[in-house]
Amino acid sequence: MHIRYYKEYSHHLHRDMEFKVYGHAGLPIVVFPCQDGKFYDFEDRGMVASVAGHLENGQLQLFCVSCVDEETWSAGGGDYHGRILWHEQWFKYLCEEFMPRLHQIHAETDPTPYYGKVILSGASMGGYHCVNFYLRRPDLFGGCLSLSGLFHAGYFFPNYDDVDIYYNSPVDYLPQMPYDHPLVEQFRRGKIIICCGQGAWEDEAKADARIMQEQFNRLNVPAWIDLWGEDVNHDWPWWLIQFPYFVNKLLGD
Repeated sequence: MHIRYYKEYSHHLHRDMEFKVYGHAGLPIVVFPCQDGKFYDFEDRGMVASVAGHLENGQLQLFCVSCVDEETWSAGGGDYHGRILWHEQWFKYLCEEFMPRLHQIHAETDPTPYYGKVILSGASMGGYHCVNFYLRRPDLFGGCLSLSGLFHAGYFFPNYDDVDIYYNSPVDYLPQMPYDHPLVEQFRRGKIIICCGQGAWEDEAKADARIMQEQFNRLNVPAWIDLWGEDVNHDWPWWLIQFPYFVNKLLGD
């Protein structure tokens, strides 16, 4: 399997950002880490190995990125506006710096040009990021595969009244979108998968997933909201089962 580590400077964040690429060709998926996690967690937890066949045969390429959660979503209290503005800088880094780099790397390793859009994925906080990024930039991304994501900014910014936080809270802004909103038409052409269990530590994720399902139904967006059983917990052993299952669906297997 092709594996390569990168450490490159971000002009938006004024620091080096690390990421790792697995596979040489196929569908590119950007993977966000869990809350405060690292770009290498997906590999260390066996998630990369769970789709090794697709990576080796050129159907799939994973780009595991770094986050700034410790300075934004996890930095309890403090300056709400400053925290969310730093998150916005990371958002710009991913969209404006990392994505062109992704396409460059993909072109270097895949002899067949890729003309489709990139899919986003992640578990827990990573599951939130992938949905929020997709809903904000469906022009740039082709869909999301979210595992156990939470979609309300209030979990991390209690009682907020900041407009920038609002626009990073899908269960707030999605219900306000009209049926004919220009972004909604793009949502209808994307691939949206939101999965969570109904076991331990999944109560908030389950509640948020149902809100998202209601809103996607209202907007006639064909999202797949999949709630697994009461034995399915918010933890790596289940994500290790869910991720390859849904990747197979994305690849048409």
